[in-house]
Amino acid sequence: MQLKPRVRILGAERHLLAQLVAGRYQAGESIRELAESISRSYGFIHTLLEEAGVELRHRGGDHRPRAKDKPEVSA
Repeated sequence: MQLKPRVRILGAERHLLAQLVAGRYQAGESIRELAESISRSYGFIHTLLEEAGVELRHRGGDHRPRAKDKPEVSA
């Protein structure tokens, strides 16, 4: 889907676009991929997803430190 650059998308058209983008995002596409595919900015896509009520994924995967597998020491 290609949109005309610098044209505001409002009303029912915006709602439809938000639902389309939300479905593709929930299917696994990234915000950057979506932005490139419809020639819009990352920020625009991010806003559409928020408007659609989508829970956004965290960036770059899991950054939590992992506990090393250590054998239990009994005293």
